[in-house]
Amino acid sequence: MILKYFGHSTFLITTGSSTLLFDPFITGNPTIEDKDISAINPDHILISHGHADHVLDVEAIAKSSGAQLISNYEVINWFGTKDLKGHPLNHGGKAVFDFGTVKYVNAVHTSSMPDGSYGGNPGGFVVWNEENSFYFAGDTALTLDMKLIPMTCPNLDFAILPIGDNFTMGYEDAVIAAQFVKCDKIIGCHYDTFGYIEIDKVAAKKAFADAGKELILLDQGATLEL
Repeated sequence: MILKYFGHSTFLITTGSSTLLFDPFITGNPTIEDKDISAINPDHILISHGHADHVLDVEAIAKSSGAQLISNYEVINWFGTKDLKGHPLNHGGKAVFDFGTVKYVNAVHTSSMPDGSYGGNPGGFVVWNEENSFYFAGDTALTLDMKLIPMTCPNLDFAILPIGDNFTMGYEDAVIAAQFVKCDKIIGCHYDTFGYIEIDKVAAKKAFADAGKELILLDQGATLEL
């Protein structure tokens, strides 16, 4: 399994012969110099919620690649009006795809589409197959519902958690989240993109290390083999 980080909360994960793109926000990311999305060709796009900094490039990438969208019912319906195909999920539900199983889990946040319409309740994804099991939390506060993940899903090999504070949990709460989901390898996201979410990366890594966890902070464009 190979993970590529595009910045903010955008990840491309290759598992087996499938590529999964999470929350594509590239052309509007002020910290990215290379905003060319023409070469991004995923098989599936997983969308945690409807905010523009998570869906901005969904339409363009989906139309050029033919990717299937996976998200909640409202997000899938909204993109359906743009003639994009998708598979709707709701909280606690799971579905099996060619690349593995996806379970849509709770996130404590808000959600609206870029035009202001209702985006349903936000969520995260637990994805598992024969290679790995991982949790993509999306935008969320710390919530006790995270304790349900190790009770209902395979053991996690890694988790992608927001750590930027202000709009989501900060890294201090993300340490507790890592404990709740029983995962020692954490990849941070949703930090340093805007002034509101700039963090002390040294302090963040120390907080995780002090708890016996590893926090990985990837440079934009970096890849990681898992």
